[in-house]
Amino acid sequence: MQNGKVLSWPAPPLEWIGHTSTVSCIRCSPNGCHVATASFDGTIRIWDAETGTVVGAPLEGHSGWVESIAYSPDGRYIVSGSGDKTIRIWDTETGAVVGKPLEGHTEKVSAVAYSPDGSHIVSGSFDTTVRIWDHKTGAAVGQPLIGHTNWVWSIAHSPDGRHIASGSGDRTIRIWDAETGAAVGNPIRGHARGVLSVAYSPNGQHIVSSSFDATIRIWDC
Repeated sequence: MQNGKVLSWPAPPLEWIGHTSTVSCIRCSPNGCHVATASFDGTIRIWDAETGTVVGAPLEGHSGWVESIAYSPDGRYIVSGSGDKTIRIWDTETGAVVGKPLEGHTEKVSAVAYSPDGSHIVSGSFDTTVRIWDHKTGAAVGQPLIGHTNWVWSIAHSPDGRHIASGSGDRTIRIWDAETGAAVGNPIRGHARGVLSVAYSPNGQHIVSSSFDATIRIWDC
């Protein structure tokens, strides 16, 4: 056993330098080995989570800022949503873009997420809609999910894959049936301003939300 003392706390943070503009989103890979970041410089970067070293070249292809990213459950892919109104899928090993851009939103794509089984991608947009996409083909699944009356800021898949939650500038959270696209129940109301972020608890029984009203709320699903 070795004894010692901490000379300084908190320890100096790693300074990960590479992006040239605002970093808009950060995600850890499922295995915890890498960190992916998205930026208003239009790129995505992958970093070694332990050393902070950049892994490979920047992922470039979007013509606008990158708003949101998400890892696939197996860690093989990253999906990104951009101000250029498109969604792209990237191979995390090679950094190559997979297939063609997913097009359909008419405003910037502000949020993206994978279904728990990795078969679908869900996106939210400033066009007020939520869309579901087939991961393998890139085709839209069903019609856009319509109900919000303002920008969709965030989306989350329930752990069991049955539902999608979306948070909007209209101050509400909506729950959708992931298979049919139908709204489940009434909009969840309580925030005094737009809902910026939503997430499910690991057991799927609760949704937590944050808002421009400076509060965090927990809801019973």
